[in-house]
Amino acid sequence: MPDTPPSYSVDGWSGRHTHHWDDWSLTALTAAKGERTVSLVVPARNEAATVGDVVAKVRSALVDTVALVDEVVVIDSDSTDDTYAVATDAGATVHRSAEIRPDLGTRPGKGEAMWKSMFVTSGELIVFMDADLVDWDTHFVPGLLGPLLTDPGVELVKGFYERPMVVDGATVPFEGGRVTELVARPLIGLLFPELAGLHQPLAGEWAVRRSLFESLSVPHEYAVELAALVDTQRTRGLDAIAQVDLGVRAHRHQSLSDLTGMATQILAAALARAGAGPQVDERAPARGFR
Repeated sequence: MPDTPPSYSVDGWSGRHTHHWDDWSLTALTAAKGERTVSLVVPARNEAATVGDVVAKVRSALVDTVALVDEVVVIDSDSTDDTYAVATDAGATVHRSAEIRPDLGTRPGKGEAMWKSMFVTSGELIVFMDADLVDWDTHFVPGLLGPLLTDPGVELVKGFYERPMVVDGATVPFEGGRVTELVARPLIGLLFPELAGLHQPLAGEWAVRRSLFESLSVPHEYAVELAALVDTQRTRGLDAIAQVDLGVRAHRHQSLSDLTGMATQILAAALARAGAGPQVDERAPARGFR
């Protein structure tokens, strides 16, 4: 495991690479984009109730009105509800994960949906957004793109936000992100302290240069966000990562039994990268996608 850097290095990184979503105007970002292309990728599984709103709002604000996003692609990971039809009707290009490069096989999960999206998208910059958002706005996308479009040294951008939790019909602030606070942040503090300045390492809203994402090994399921951070820091350095305050984000909260599986996957990926656990089955770096 690498030596722990002095604490001021984390503080210095945070001061240089922590931003707010309104640090850039849409006009400025559109000009900075130039000829580059942007793909929004939404991995989804049984999210018919919310995926249509995610797709429609982004298309209206950032594709049809302002040409900041070039394509909106939903990767449907074995949904049993109407996710595919709803996303299609809302204007997304939709692919079933199992049908993308079937010669490679399929291991259903969020990580695989994101990894396989590289075969069916063309953007030089990729923005990932979860499909289960219920309290959010389209500023999430330009906020995440800001550092990538204006700082050539940044290769991966994480969003962070206040995550209220609804308990018995009442909204309780700052109680979302149970796996983040109970698993991911303690793991980072112990094993990868150089990443301790990240507020929400498991955030599903993040952006990355295609050239970087295609070089990463990707866990099949929920550990993809943590794995990407650790591997980016190790191969590109801490200054290749930035984070952006996106305000407030609310989504459908999962049961504790579902979170147990998520926490196990994150633990496995983290321990494997720290050399303290068995190697986990991951998608290999996917060079030469197209």
